[in-house]
Amino acid sequence: MPDNRLTLKAATAPVAFDVSAVSADFPLLAREVHGKPLVYLDNAASAQKVQAVLDVMTSSDTQTYANVHRGIHFLSSEATRETARRFVNAARLEEIVFTKGGTEAINLVASSLGAEIEEGDEIIVSDMEHHSNIVPWHFLRERKGTVLKWVPVTGDGCQGLVHETVDVQALDCDFYVATAHKLYGLSGIGFFYGKHEHLETMQPYQGGGERSTR
Repeated sequence: MPDNRLTLKAATAPVAFDVSAVSADFPLLAREVHGKPLVYLDNAASAQKVQAVLDVMTSSDTQTYANVHRGIHFLSSEATRETARRFVNAARLEEIVFTKGGTEAINLVASSLGAEIEEGDEIIVSDMEHHSNIVPWHFLRERKGTVLKWVPVTGDGCQGLVHETVDVQALDCDFYVATAHKLYGLSGIGFFYGKHEHLETMQPYQGGGERSTR
């Protein structure tokens, strides 16, 4: 009989990680600071952009730029939320809402849901949240008399998207926030997923364009 332990050992052998090859994908890391190679350790705050992302950004701005789903011409139909939908496995395209980043996405949800929240309602927040997921709920506490409840942290969702596959249908979450600058993308853009049933009933957050933004 084959030795299953040997087979298991072969299957779980560590994969070689070529640090130099990975670093070469980040143009900024070719810089020197004070005569020494730049070392960047602040990826939890913002990740640097890989060359592939920079190439796609240039291509988008020069070859395919148009308002997303705001026209019937070719370029507008080519600009889509479909990539973001597939990225988190949302059931419907309408469940993806583009924002300026994670902070705006959370404020949007808090502001829209805030119209339905009443005095004494409890809002549960983990004790390791970013300020963008604390301050908006404090606003509701101050304005409406809601109660904040604190729970121990489990998995940090917005950061989790960087490190693991996220399936919002499997999670069965009501909302999920993403920000591009933590995903090797550009600053000033993000999106959030919201269950269609919630988005249809939430109060508008902003007005303008072809319709109000929920």
